Amino acid sequence: MAACLLAALYAFDTAAQSSLALPGSVRPIRLERPRIPPLPLSEWTAEQRALATKYLGDARPDNGFATLVRVPALVDGTKPFELYIARDSTLPPRHRELLILRTAWLMNNQFTWAEHVPLATTAGLTSSEIRQIAAGPESGWKPLDAALLRLADQLFRNSSVSNDVWAVVSSGHDTLGVMDAVMTVADVISLSLLYNSLGVQPDAARPDRLPEDVPYRVVVPPRGPDLTMPRVEPVPGTGLAIGRTFARHPKLAQPRNTGSTYVNSISKLEPRLRELLILRTGWNCRSEYEWAQHVGRVGRAREVGIPIEAVAVGPTAPQWNAAERLVLLAADELYRDSFISDETWAALSARFDTTMMMNVVITAANYRMVSVALNALGVQLDPGDEKFPTVPR
Repeated sequence: MAACLLAALYAFDTAAQSSLALPGSVRPIRLERPRIPPLPLSEWTAEQRALATKYLGDARPDNGFATLVRVPALVDGTKPFELYIARDSTLPPRHRELLILRTAWLMNNQFTWAEHVPLATTAGLTSSEIRQIAAGPESGWKPLDAALLRLADQLFRNSSVSNDVWAVVSSGHDTLGVMDAVMTVADVISLSLLYNSLGVQPDAARPDRLPEDVPYRVVVPPRGPDLTMPRVEPVPGTGLAIGRTFARHPKLAQPRNTGSTYVNSISKLEPRLRELLILRTGWNCRSEYEWAQHVGRVGRAREVGIPIEAVAVGPTAPQWNAAERLVLLAADELYRDSFISDETWAALSARFDTTMMMNVVITAANYRMVSVALNALGVQLDPGDEKFPTVPR
């Protein structure tokens, strides 16, 4: 039924571009209670307690950690990069928090906003500036601050960034800093997709909340042509372009890999469903490199019989069974709405347990992060890679 109701949203063109509404066309839905609640501390195993010590030290686990720890391997798949972004990147704390809070506002993610307002205050942002972040880049910022906010807006809406914004951000940061800026937005998008869909609530100890009276408005130029040259030149040598690009920033590269490792090697989600989520996310984000890798090299979708052109058509293509249609619908909702709808969540939950539900979301969320990064950094296809299909009307 869901596919029939949404069929009108899926039109196809010859430019290999999804015709779904763009992210941020309306304010993303925010749940007021969890779909998957935090695991009470009294129920934690020794393994789960060890993870808390590993990543939190003596700090009390927040609702995000206590939810993800239901799947211990997922904590190891997300926390290393989250901690790198939050405290260890090359960005000055002020710029880091500008990007994190703006992205949390775009995603309408209350949990991340509440967690980072105290950090933004420590970084020197005033309460009026924090509110101004929600008002957006046109609300009186200095040029570099405004460009960082525009970077977040464009990566969220267009899954790419324009040359003029890239130039201004590059004027204030070296290559490592610009890579960190892109990955900060990409990681907060990924985590927000997870927290939004799981219904993770802000902790009572974090009283700051998104400013509800600021109109939700995302204004960016239309996405330009795909880049034909890399913005970050891969290091010389053999190997895939993605690996050689991130090798420019080794401190970032290692924790960034943990999410993809979880999705591709640890998650127990059926490989065919995993590849459908990844390919559809790459298609929606117009990330041809991501698409190519999972058609032929990493996911080998053609080899396992996935009808590639039907992925481009989406959930309404007649080739899919009920489970495949649902995960494609979930991928589209996460892209367009930053959230899996109640109807789709209920239908998926009738088929999958809690762990598999979390795996569905993290698969699409992680590859949204990867797709955005590949587009922004200008990673070019490797020799022999398969381009997007041309899908007729």
